[in-house]
Amino acid sequence: MALPEPAWWYAERSLQADVLAPVGTLYGRIARSRYEATKPYRSRLPVVCVGNLTAGGTGKTPLAIALASLIERHGRKPWFLSRGYGGRLSGPARVDPEVHTAADVGDEPLLLARYAPVVIARHRAVGVAWIEATAGQDAAIIMDDGLQNPSVAKNLTIALVDRRRGIGNGMVIPAGPLRAPLEFQTPLADLIVTTGDSEAVTAPSIKFLLDLTDVDVLAATTRGVDAGWLDGQTVLAYAGIANPARFFTLLAKLGAKVIAERAFLDHHAFTEQEAAALVHEANELRATLVTTEKDLVRLSIESGALGELKRQSRILAIRPTFDDEAQAVLDRMLSDALNR
Repeated sequence: MALPEPAWWYAERSLQADVLAPVGTLYGRIARSRYEATKPYRSRLPVVCVGNLTAGGTGKTPLAIALASLIERHGRKPWFLSRGYGGRLSGPARVDPEVHTAADVGDEPLLLARYAPVVIARHRAVGVAWIEATAGQDAAIIMDDGLQNPSVAKNLTIALVDRRRGIGNGMVIPAGPLRAPLEFQTPLADLIVTTGDSEAVTAPSIKFLLDLTDVDVLAATTRGVDAGWLDGQTVLAYAGIANPARFFTLLAKLGAKVIAERAFLDHHAFTEQEAAALVHEANELRATLVTTEKDLVRLSIESGALGELKRQSRILAIRPTFDDEAQAVLDRMLSDALNR
């Protein structure tokens, strides 16, 4: 079950972090030991991994979708590999949007399946082998999350960091947002992409990160796809993602008049009562309901209040964009990985 991120993760110092620091140290040691003790499966297909240094909210899924398009331009057919977080199926199984729901396979795989084939597998190496046996010779695997997962060898590993939040207090879960010690994680990445509003104040911890690593670091600006309709639109925005505040801020930046914001936990399963409340409030405010792609795929029921919420909601698809120099670096590294 997803839990809200503690605000003190992003404070310079806190009593809670100090108390939990020994647990975070132990968690980090376990992650490192597991990684070093595992012999990775090496696929005959190229594997591109997109992951986080911290606990979510960086724009990983939009970048994975953008990479699928880039891989197609390089003459390869992208296949997504996901753990299927939040779904009941352990896999390996190919996601079918006509059959599966978010409760079956997780919301992110269901969204990714709109853009390319998706295989879910709790054991990533088993999932890779399944894709090898199913896909053609021209396939390329995009591993959605898995920076710290040692079971599969990667041809290119991209780590994402949100520019506004950075790495927080620099401590490991549960004392801070890091998934493992930074000095262990950064050598695992071939490329670090910082994401978010280009006008956002860069978190001080980003500067610490850049001083620590010698890998390429690219800046991606978050943009809305086909967002012209938002200009001047009165909006009730709702989102159940890791960092809903960034979504709300983007809507306002694109010209929407956001008169109400409703944030839910990441991967939140909306109830009939919540759906009815959102629809009622939007009608009272004469506002357009706007949400994320990932939230909308969780609204799989066509009847009742959930069905009405789905029908009345509009989505803002989000993608990263790079300047020409950064795009050239990304294209070069991706080409090298696909042809290695």
